[in-house]
Formats: sequence, structure tokens, C-alpha cells
Amino acid sequence: MRGTEFLPVSREDMARRDWYYYDFLVVTADAYIDHPSFGTTLIARTLEAEGYRVAILAQPDWHDCEAFRAMGKPRYGVLIGGGNLDSMVAHYTVAKRRRTTDLYSPGGKMGLRPDRATIVYANRAREAFPDTPIVIGGLEASLRRFAHYDYWDDKVRRSILFDAPADLLVYGMGESATREIARRLAKKTPVNEITDVPGTAYIAQDDSGCIFHRVECPSYEAVCQDKEAYARATKIQYDEHDPIRGKAILQPCQGRLLVVNPPARPLSREALDALYDLPYVREVHPMYTEPVPAIEEVRFSITHNRGCFGGCNFCALAFHQGRMVTSRSIASVLREAEELTHDPQFKGYIHDVGGPSANFRHPSCAKQKKCGMCAHRSCLAPEPCPNLDADHSEYTELLRRMRALPGVKKVFVRSGVRYDYLLQDKNKEFFSELVKYHISGQLKVAPEHCVSSVLDYMGKPHFDVFLKFWRQYQKMNESDAKEQYLVPYLMSSHPGCTLQDAVELAVFIKRTGHIPEQVQDFYPTPGTVSTCMYYTGLDPRTMAPVYVARDPHQKALQRALLQWGRKEKRALVIEALEQAERTDLIGFGPECLVRPVKGEKYFPEKGAVKAAAKTPKKDGRGPKPEGTVHRGRPKNGAKGKMSPKKKADFARQRAKKAAK
Repeated sequence: MRGTEFLPVSREDMARRDWYYYDFLVVTADAYIDHPSFGTTLIARTLEAEGYRVAILAQPDWHDCEAFRAMGKPRYGVLIGGGNLDSMVAHYTVAKRRRTTDLYSPGGKMGLRPDRATIVYANRAREAFPDTPIVIGGLEASLRRFAHYDYWDDKVRRSILFDAPADLLVYGMGESATREIARRLAKKTPVNEITDVPGTAYIAQDDSGCIFHRVECPSYEAVCQDKEAYARATKIQYDEHDPIRGKAILQPCQGRLLVVNPPARPLSREALDALYDLPYVREVHPMYTEPVPAIEEVRFSITHNRGCFGGCNFCALAFHQGRMVTSRSIASVLREAEELTHDPQFKGYIHDVGGPSANFRHPSCAKQKKCGMCAHRSCLAPEPCPNLDADHSEYTELLRRMRALPGVKKVFVRSGVRYDYLLQDKNKEFFSELVKYHISGQLKVAPEHCVSSVLDYMGKPHFDVFLKFWRQYQKMNESDAKEQYLVPYLMSSHPGCTLQDAVELAVFIKRTGHIPEQVQDFYPTPGTVSTCMYYTGLDPRTMAPVYVARDPHQKALQRALLQWGRKEKRALVIEALEQAERTDLIGFGPECLVRPVKGEKYFPEKGAVKAAAKTPKKDGRGPKPEGTVHRGRPKNGAKGKMSPKKKADFARQRAKKAAK
């Protein structure tokens, strides 16, 4: 049932509830939106459902600790999250330029959260409540739980726990670990004795408090000094990130020991259903006088799954949510959809029924339920695993039943669809119905590149898989008489991508007629395998060297190639083609990326005939006659003679004028 009451954000709210104390203060770097798409809200509502009194402190003034004291001291603890995005990603582009808007703040205003929000908030909370347990969590803490390369500082930083004076770190989605920590704190268990909760990390003097099987990875000092040690540490961290077979990881740091317990098990379907049945108001808190843009993307969208076994190396999802997929029941999702139809703003369109990957509903194979995920291979790339269970039947049934709900006109699927997984399903019902009912004019997919070696570094399937999907997609649209397009997301400057590879991708874009809506430069966010490659120049899976475009100008050249049609990129495109020794792509042929202009060295000499001019035109007409350059003029540049008929017509017109 849809909630009607927000959680308290002030003493006045507490007084209206007749509260003279509260149990947990939940701090977030985002504006307070009471919606299940926001991690802070999920954690706060989970604690409320357990019977605790929870207050929210959203985007507090961090310049002193008074905002943290405003509602008084919580009985059990302070829980701090950096928001739905890493605060540095929220503030800076890949070019390290300050962004102009913050979608998670009222009015889209910048400056309402600090850089490295989790660290700053934890320090202010410690000033406000010196003896109160502090727990940090959320995406920012999760991806920075180990010593990590920080793109903005361009150096290795130690685990966030050493900079944020917190007692515990919760990583992953966090509901199970948070519930257990809250239960123990309520029983007056000292926080330094809570060392055995899966999905948590803490700092210790030694490993005596660790009850799990353990493995040590290179120390903070080692990964700072030795890039091979950093790559080995990354491999260990990914290999052990499994709730069934994973071990605790120990990382020494400056005389102390970081202990990261194995991940928590994913929530069961029943637990996930219960989580999404909690009384969310599904609105921005009314204390804001300006709208918070982030709500509009999710207001009429539904999350039906968690986890992703896609295995993209540049994506942080696997290191946060994990590779093991769980999903809500059809009944739970339909309850939420039916609830949306009663919203006064609902116009009949459900914008998305998705998650990390929209078409995942269950674990990738039956084996992992007992043995965990395979440590040394991906489920989908470069080739699908023989044990892969590609089955869309439940997702197809869910979408069918949602379409049939009274008040629902259209149900869209706008989250990423894994086309490689879709092709493995021999039953084509989902593919057919996706094309027929669930696309709003264009389907967005992410092949990312077209060169096999680059795709291997990315952890993506080879390009022939995308081309196969594209052909089938076109056929289905033709059979349904639909004009729907495929929009591929592309990435430049990923580790392993050379300038020559970028040229190949540009040629593909030109050949297929695609004009990319956006091109994403590779962004080295904390905790990913690709970021490890970027920093070390090594593939942590094989320890083989990897080419990395680190220089801003080299990255600009790669990006320009993918936007070859933009006038302001012309000089960069020509420079890139020269460096790649592909000046054959400067000319008038249909395959060329740049047309030369007069005065450039690539402009043909006067009267020269381009061989490309002889190629048939798109409308089927043959090439222009030999010697023709422009407007039918001969190659010697002389004007053509007027035909006798035309001469006679002009003579008659002159005679008429003279007679008048």
C-alpha cells in the first residue's frame, strides 16, 4: 500500500509523532525522495519495518556539526550514505570539469553536497556524537572499501574506512547487514564486537576477530608502490566477491588491518517482495520548494530484479550488487503497477520495468545456487557458458499481465536489454513481444565497440553477436510494419582501445548511417576491473600489458572520431586519421569520414577526378559521365554549349519583349 507519511526530518516532525527520542539517524547526500529507487529510503524503511524509530538528514550543511545535532542524539547509531551516485561522479565529468546540474538536488542545484560526501559526513557525525556507533554504506562506500585508484586525485587512496571515522562499513545492497547490525546495537552489543556480519568491513589490529575463511591481498603500501601488486589485489577482490564460496579479504594498511567479510547473500524473492511492499510515499519531501529532477526518471518506473551476471569490466554493478540475480514475484510487481495507476499524474504509461539488466529474472545457471559464481569466467562473454539458462518466459508473462491492467495503456522497457542473452533463448516470444509492445520508437542497446580485442577488455560479446541481433530486430520490425530504430551506446578510450581501433568504430558508424546521440568516454570510477587496467596498464585477469589512452589529447582524438560529422571536431578527426595512417578516409568517397575543402592538402588538384565519383548513387542511378565534376561541366572547366531548342526558346522570349 502506498504510504502517506514521510519519515521525520526535524524535531517538529518528531513532535507530531509524539517522539521524544529516536533510534537511528540516516544521513544522505541526496535530497530526500521517499521512493524505492533510492538506497537511503530502502534502508530507512527497512529499519522502520523492524520497529525502530528512524529520522532522515538529507544534504545537511557540512561546514559544522550543528545540522547533525538538530534532532538530538540517536539511541543506537548514525547510518551514512553518499547518495545514489559516487559524489565525485555526481560533481565532475570525465574531463574533470565541474558539472552544472545535480539531478539529485532540489532545483538541480550544484553545491548542496560536498566532494567525498561519505567521508565529510562521517567526520561531522563523529564531532556531533563522539561515542555513537557510525556505519557507512551505499555505493560510494561500497566501491571504495579497499585501497583504490582515485581518478580525481590521480593516486591510490586507502580504504574509505580509514578516512571516514566510522565503526563499520556495509557494502552491497545492505538490507540484511543493516538489520543484523541494528538488532545487535539495540541489544547493547559493543560495535567493536560486531565483526561477523556478512557484507561488512571493519578495521582491526589483527585477524583474531574474523570467523570466516580468509585470504590476504597486497597491502595499501604495496598497491601504492607496485602496479602489479594493485592488479593482483583487484583479481583477489573480484574472485572472492561471492556470497557462497567467497572468503574474507584482509588488506594491511599503515600498521592496521582492513577486514572485509564475504558478501551477504542476496535477498530471497519473498524478502524482496516484502521490501517493495513497504509504505513508500513515492514523492519528493514537501520541505523542498523546487522540484528534484531525479524523481521524474523513476516516478512511473518499476524495478523487478537485482544483480547482474553480464560481467562488463567497466561497470561497478558486479562489485556492488553482485553477479547473482534475484527478482520479485510477478504478484509483487503487479501490485506496484496497479498502485501507479491511482497516481493523479499517471497518464497510462509505465516508463520502465527493469533493473541493472532488464531481461534477467533468475540466476544464470542452476549450479551457482550451490557452488556460487565461477571465479575465472563470465557467463556471457566472449562466448555464452554452456550452462547458461536463457529463459524469458517469466518476464514475458509479467509484461503480458502488466499490459492487461486497467488504466495501463503502454508498458515500456527502457533499461538495458542484454541482446546476447536474448539471442540464447530459443523461444522468440519475448523478442517478438518486446518489438511489438514495449519499445517507444527506439531500443537502446550497448555494443560499446566493434573491435574484438577491445570488446574482450570490456568483457563484452564480440560484434558479430550485435550484428545478428540487429538483423533479427530489423526483420521483426518489418514483419510488424513498425518503424523502430536501434540506438547503440558506444564508448571511446577504454583501456585496450587504440587510435586505429577508434577509426574502425568510426567507419562502422559511417557505414551504417548511425549518428550517436552521445559518446561516453571511459570514466575510471572506483572499484572496476577497467579502472585497474587504466591505472596499472595491466589486465588483472592475465597480467598482460594493456594500451591505455591517458593523455587528454589522445582521448579527445578518439572521441572526435566517433563524432566525425560535427564541424567543430573536423581538425581533430583529420589529426586522428593522420596519426592512424588512415588518410584514405579523407576524401569524397562514400566511406570517407571527412570531405576536404579548398586550401587543404587533401583537396584534389583542379580537374582531378575522384574514383569515388563513379560509384552508383543511392537512388540506383549510374555515375556521372566521364570528365564531369560539378553541375555537368566538363573537366576542362569550360561552360557547356546551349542546345538549339533552348536557343530558339530564348530568341522567342526576346522577340516578345522587343514587341512590347
